[in-house]
Amino acid sequence: MEKLSNDFSGALRTFAYFMASGTHYMLKNVEYLDIYGSEPSAIEMVFAIFANVIEMDNEGNVLNFTHAQRRATDYLRSYCDPSFKVTPPFEDWETELYGPPSLGR
Repeated sequence: MEKLSNDFSGALRTFAYFMASGTHYMLKNVEYLDIYGSEPSAIEMVFAIFANVIEMDNEGNVLNFTHAQRRATDYLRSYCDPSFKVTPPFEDWETELYGPPSLGR
């Protein structure tokens, strides 16, 4: 059985912490904490984009942490501020929502 790398685990933990604390440096002046309880699909999409965009090498080293964060936070910025335009626009694969594994696993 293969597990995700410590590098990826650290990247995900760090991203989740700054998103949940309201202190992500890429979201300065964006009031987004209130949507955690009221609009969970927006937060779901943020984490889906982060997971879809992040890349690792064969050893599990994260190669594009800043870029994955930028794409995810740009989505949230555009969600909170419709005048903000994400550049380049999202591609379908970036915003794909995958189902969970079966409950037996």
